[in-house]
Amino acid sequence: MDFDVVKSEQLQEMRQQHIGRLLQQAFRGFNNRTIAKLRERGHTRLTLAHTALLPYLDLEGTRITVLADRAGITKQSMGQLVLDLEKRGYIERRVDPLDRRATLVLFTSMGWQFLRDAYEIKREIEAEYQALLGEEELQQLRATLKRLLEQVDSEQREVPLT
Repeated sequence: MDFDVVKSEQLQEMRQQHIGRLLQQAFRGFNNRTIAKLRERGHTRLTLAHTALLPYLDLEGTRITVLADRAGITKQSMGQLVLDLEKRGYIERRVDPLDRRATLVLFTSMGWQFLRDAYEIKREIEAEYQALLGEEELQQLRATLKRLLEQVDSEQREVPLT
């Protein structure tokens, strides 16, 4: 057999079994199911970028600079997402009563409905996963992922940002 074909097949097999890829595919699958279920509930104009932003918003409102820091994106990119979500009716901007020069981003009634729907959908998907894996295996998966994330978090704290 051709050496390049063997290497290509081995590479393809390694890629499919790589833990990073499996985690990424599981994350993508969860997100795709979430978006589909949100659309079934009437949130037809939201994208993954929108749904990724909304969890960073504090219930009492959050400044755009804080949202950008939490999401790990630029203030300009966050400003664009905020403007887009505001046009879609999920959030509104108000003057921060603690600093009149700053703006707070807050949920509208549609934004609150999104939060309720998203919470219910996450519970539905977890129930589907539990039906597939069983309660014990799902709890073990959750515990394993938490352990991995704790290790990653501690390692990231040790690395100086430059």
